[in-house]
Amino acid sequence: MAEADLPHIHRIELDSYDYPWTPGHFADSLTAGYSMWVSEAGGELTGYYAMMAAAGEAHLLNLAIAPAWRGHGHGRRLLAHCLAGACDHKASVLFLEVRTSNTAAIGLYHSSGFVDLAVRRGYYPARDGREDALIMRKDLSC
Repeated sequence: MAEADLPHIHRIELDSYDYPWTPGHFADSLTAGYSMWVSEAGGELTGYYAMMAAAGEAHLLNLAIAPAWRGHGHGRRLLAHCLAGACDHKASVLFLEVRTSNTAAIGLYHSSGFVDLAVRRGYYPARDGREDALIMRKDLSC
């Protein structure tokens, strides 16, 4: 991911989430040195992820696929890249939070070996108040 990608990433973010990251969130993550990657197909940006890694752990902060590209394996490929990147950072575990209503993402994570760890009550803003987050983890064998 490069700063020049941010307008395209922000468009995907707006199309993906009711409460999206701002361009500043992405710029700050780039500046902080987080692992930030994009996927492309046919010259078009199809998705991205942001991951931070430190002290033997990694945390997937954001992963999204453009609506037109969903269901074609782009999310699975980006997640696999993220897992490999976590190993490159010497992480032994990858954590993430996901909205409990995001059944497609939860299915992807379960099928990729993530397990449910806990529920964080009221973690996400929602139209009718707050929504719970499912905390998931995957132990890495790098």
